[in-house]
Amino acid sequence: MFCKLISYCLNGLESVQMGVEVDLCDGLPSFDIVGLPDSAVRESKERVKSAIKNSGYEFPIKRITINLAPADIRKEGSLYDLPIALGILGCMGIIDPLHFENKIFLGELALDGTLRHVSSAIPIVYGKAHTLPYILPFENASELQIAKHQTLLYFHTLKEVVDYLSRNILPTQPLPSSQLSPSHSSLDFSLDFSDVHGQENVKRGLMIAAAGHHNTLLIGPPGCGKTMMAKRLPTILPPLTESEQIELTKIYSLASYLDVSLPIIKRPFRAPHHTVTLAGLAGGGRHPKPGELSLAHLGVLFLDELLEFNKKTLETLRQPLEDGCITLARSNDHMTFPAHFLFIAATNPCPCGYYPDTTRCHCDVPTIRRYLSKLSGPLLDRIDLHLEIQPVSFLSLKKGSCLSSSQIRESVKQAQARQEERYKGESFTSNHQIPTHLLSKYCPLDSDAERLLDHWFQSVGASARSYARILRIARTISDLEDKALIDEDVMCEAIGYRLLDRKFY
Repeated sequence: MFCKLISYCLNGLESVQMGVEVDLCDGLPSFDIVGLPDSAVRESKERVKSAIKNSGYEFPIKRITINLAPADIRKEGSLYDLPIALGILGCMGIIDPLHFENKIFLGELALDGTLRHVSSAIPIVYGKAHTLPYILPFENASELQIAKHQTLLYFHTLKEVVDYLSRNILPTQPLPSSQLSPSHSSLDFSLDFSDVHGQENVKRGLMIAAAGHHNTLLIGPPGCGKTMMAKRLPTILPPLTESEQIELTKIYSLASYLDVSLPIIKRPFRAPHHTVTLAGLAGGGRHPKPGELSLAHLGVLFLDELLEFNKKTLETLRQPLEDGCITLARSNDHMTFPAHFLFIAATNPCPCGYYPDTTRCHCDVPTIRRYLSKLSGPLLDRIDLHLEIQPVSFLSLKKGSCLSSSQIRESVKQAQARQEERYKGESFTSNHQIPTHLLSKYCPLDSDAERLLDHWFQSVGASARSYARILRIARTISDLEDKALIDEDVMCEAIGYRLLDRKFY
């Protein structure tokens, strides 16, 4: 007797339809699973056998062969327990195999026949939009409520699934409520820019970074507030859209971050330690999983003490900062994970950390240059804003009111709305993505701004890439000021954010 059921497996974040083929025949009793199964899939034999017996059915003493097709894609996880058990029951005649048609089965089985949560259900269900119903464990119900384009049926036990397929009996337990798309004002931010006294120039720079999605380097001595301000950057970013919530939830589910609240409703803030490995940052492993770059997707990646990171690890950032994704290549496959994040880095200006305070810093010029040269030119070229931070004065600490995150966020939202309107019909949506050949179209300069930029280039000798960065920054500043033309004041401010173009800081 032969039965076939539909299930899904994952190749990175991509969901791939597969067939669970079950064959029962006479011969010496055995239970074999083929089709590149990992250890979790192979161990399903014992779970399925006990679940069938403890659900009140007789397990067949026959030769059982399970094929997971296509056979050239590795299958991992415990989500195939349910279709394997149902296929065996179908071959025994307990379920009519016709009832398996046009349904998708996912679920792990406990030894008593209870259906348990499967972590890979989120990227699978969100990955494909079709009309076929999914048969799923009830424990997955809360995290899948925002997939409204799908027909999702939840069950507690193997027996309930058999009753549904045989007699069309559905369990009546109510589903949990959805957490979809809360308003941004309802999100609870425990951090706020109003806590940061002084540093108004740095707050301005971070507002520009958020408005135009510009990567930023913070340079300053210890205790000046670099980390404090970076942690508050997500509070001035716009809310996640429904599609962005789904995309982030898929990534965190694939990475097995089940301790976070699902679905993801806040922009992530990832701050890995400088001892992070290459695989920890980029992702990888025997069965590749997303790393910190992908976990920061649509949010903020903050690297504190940037120059303490392994240089080879830092160079991994080049492709994601340019392309918004990272590709992991293996001998027989490759996987691409999204990695479109706002990059914020912080570093001390010198080995002791106190340059240019000559009363505390005794580093000579060659020492400072060697220290800053740890940051390679190609990586530095991908950072738009260089913000110098000085220690906060007593008067600034004593000052009462400061700009709050909600006030800054409102300016950011208005600037981004202007960008969306301007770039309708283009393949990009924000200022940092403006292609070089379109800079003259979208970054028009008045005569004074053009003269200032020319003078700066003559005196500094900056690269063509710096020229493009300055124009993109100036375009964002103009959007914040609601100016169609880039004038001299805007250009002066934009040039001020290119600190390291002066060859020596």
